[in-house]
Amino acid sequence: MYRQPGENMRVIAGDYKGRPLAAVPGRGTRPTSDKVKESIFNMIGPYFDGGWALDLYAGTGGLGIEALSRGADKAVFVDADPKAVSIVKQNLAALKLEGRSEIYRIDAARALRALAKRQLVFELVFLDPPYAKQQIAQELQVLQESGLLSSECRIVAEHDAGVILPERVGDCAVQRIASYGDTAVTIYGYEKNAEVL
Repeated sequence: MYRQPGENMRVIAGDYKGRPLAAVPGRGTRPTSDKVKESIFNMIGPYFDGGWALDLYAGTGGLGIEALSRGADKAVFVDADPKAVSIVKQNLAALKLEGRSEIYRIDAARALRALAKRQLVFELVFLDPPYAKQQIAQELQVLQESGLLSSECRIVAEHDAGVILPERVGDCAVQRIASYGDTAVTIYGYEKNAEVL
């Protein structure tokens, strides 16, 4: 869902409520609309008691920044597009959030390998890749195999409404699905060894 010129993005709630966010120029990035963002956080939060968030296809950084505003300790932003990375840096600087964030300008697969080497663990993961390049099921598998998910982590996948994601990928099971026009959000919950009694 592309924003029209002049359509503002902002932080919806929390410490930075109402603060504006810059958008990535051009039509290569599809930012999450405020309506969808608010709905996502109502489903998974709305507020958090610490923890780390991973915004794997960061774009403007809006989802990771929203998580920080609502109580996440730290967020890692990943995007291969130099323009997107520049905007993420600009938005974090405007909110003075540089100390609670890390930015990787590499593709998602390389980022996951780098994060796994550091043995980082995330309580929240946002997967919002370009619709034409989505490999959400595969990325869910990699996140688990790499040990990047905390117990009871929630993974938010934003995708084309015509795409139906698997009910379960390893120990990740669908908790909620919601549609907003041509956009759908599937929320997975991670329970390590969920099927072991």
